[in-house]
Amino acid sequence: MKTKFILPIILLFISFVSFSQNFKEKREKVKALKVAYITEQLELTTEEAQKFWPVYNAFDDNQAELRHEKMRAILDRFRPGSVDKLSEKEASALLVQMESLEENLFNLRKKFIKDLQGVISAKKIIKLKKAEEDFNRELLKQMREKRRG
Repeated sequence: MKTKFILPIILLFISFVSFSQNFKEKREKVKALKVAYITEQLELTTEEAQKFWPVYNAFDDNQAELRHEKMRAILDRFRPGSVDKLSEKEASALLVQMESLEENLFNLRKKFIKDLQGVISAKKIIKLKKAEEDFNRELLKQMREKRRG
């Protein structure tokens, strides 16, 4: 019941974010909404929240950095026509780099789950995964609707 109430409010708030705000401000607002949404979905106690958020934020920062590194490596190589210009050796090196970054992301997620097991229950860890996916899905939906509108 709470989900049906809070999700539309969050989405409404996202839709009111002004176009004049810079990217950093928008990102901070989205992050605040995500924190509120996850806290609500996991029904974190005050004690759990005090332990959970530092672990989550460290993971989120590390994950963002790895994804940024991955995108930088990929985008540098995937400009129009650039793939055709790669030698086989360069393509193989790029594949190794991409696999390494994916493996680092996977290992980071595994460590995060292990770290969380001492902070919240396994059930709440599963709820977290679902809450993240639901939040991201709704955020993408809102962004698509804004572009069309």
